[in-house]
Amino acid sequence: MKRVVITGQGAITPLGNTAAEYWENIKAGNVGIAPIAKFDASETGITVAAEVKDFEPTLYMEKKATKRLDLFSQYGVAAAVQAVTDSQLDTEKIDVDRFGVMVSSGIGGMNTIQEQVIKMHDRGPKRVAPFFVPMAISNMAAGNIAMRVGAKGICTCIVTACASGNNAIGEAYRNIKHGYSDVILAGGAEATVCEIGISGFAALTALSEATDPLRASIPFDKERNGFVMGEGGGILVLEELEHALARGAKIYGEVVGYGSTSDAYHMTSPTPDGSGAGKAMQQAMAEAGITPEQVDYINAHGTSTPPNDGAETAAIKYAFGDQAYNIAISSTKSMTGHLLGAAGAVEAMACVGAIQDDFVPPTAGLEETSEDCDLDYVPKVGRAQKVNYALSNSMGFGGHNAVICFKKWEAK
Repeated sequence: MKRVVITGQGAITPLGNTAAEYWENIKAGNVGIAPIAKFDASETGITVAAEVKDFEPTLYMEKKATKRLDLFSQYGVAAAVQAVTDSQLDTEKIDVDRFGVMVSSGIGGMNTIQEQVIKMHDRGPKRVAPFFVPMAISNMAAGNIAMRVGAKGICTCIVTACASGNNAIGEAYRNIKHGYSDVILAGGAEATVCEIGISGFAALTALSEATDPLRASIPFDKERNGFVMGEGGGILVLEELEHALARGAKIYGEVVGYGSTSDAYHMTSPTPDGSGAGKAMQQAMAEAGITPEQVDYINAHGTSTPPNDGAETAAIKYAFGDQAYNIAISSTKSMTGHLLGAAGAVEAMACVGAIQDDFVPPTAGLEETSEDCDLDYVPKVGRAQKVNYALSNSMGFGGHNAVICFKKWEAK
């Protein structure tokens, strides 16, 4: 079996438009949530979101291309270009047939769908844009990234709602581990801060109606009342170890385990006993060959919805037993909001930062935990501590659970 390392990162997020800026803001506990600025949300009942700020797509693609890519694809391409640049990967010196892309999106081109349905309704079906379909379908972040960087290996998009980003990273890890690819760009991209996106999740009563950005996304807090919509893209360069060493690549960390399960329980709610996500954590640890006592940090799914946070707490106890009380846990969604299909990607970067800097990011805004949330969630302020192994949890509507295990890089 091959070892798989991380050699590049790229990010477009509510907390910065590079991986380095994103991580520094996460470490500092800064919150990227603010009043919705993209449209007039007054009739939705929702006030805040975690929007990407000052994004300039022409830094990463020609202006003409921006007219043919939905915003989620633009975020994905931008993050991928950053990641390839960061990795110093020279596509003229590698086998591009073994260079792949696994980049997910939970929903795809929602802005395009909204815009074109309105146009069809108002002006007739003949006015629908010819690029409607290739802009809207969820696989096109992956497809456009492959075209942009010249990756001719596996190119796919795993759609598992809010677990999509983690599933993409996990499947990319396995693909390299088993010898099918040398390098894969893995992660997710999402752009759903629009009228139909906010209205749809609001109708589910899934979104926070808080007006204070600092008290809107408050995972594990007794006053939590819904998640905050986020947007952006995150891409990791996953690479086979010997391939990375041969070209002198910088190594950020290692992927050592992956777990993926189904609750088979409910359309939108997790299993209350936590068994589904708990088993995914156990699978990730088993593949990594570690015990619960070796896990130093868990980046929780932590959406700030009442059902999720209690169920995830139960899942951690299911997987770790009494050791659950000794592990530092935090939800970076308290700062980024929920990036849906891209959440796992940017949260993987938080884990990479944690193991590199030996620093656990905080659950910003957590004032007082609820009765069903009684673990160590690192409230308000991050914590300097040794982090050798970190888990990243993601859970999606439909009962999808995906967990990645990261390890501090050590040359052996």
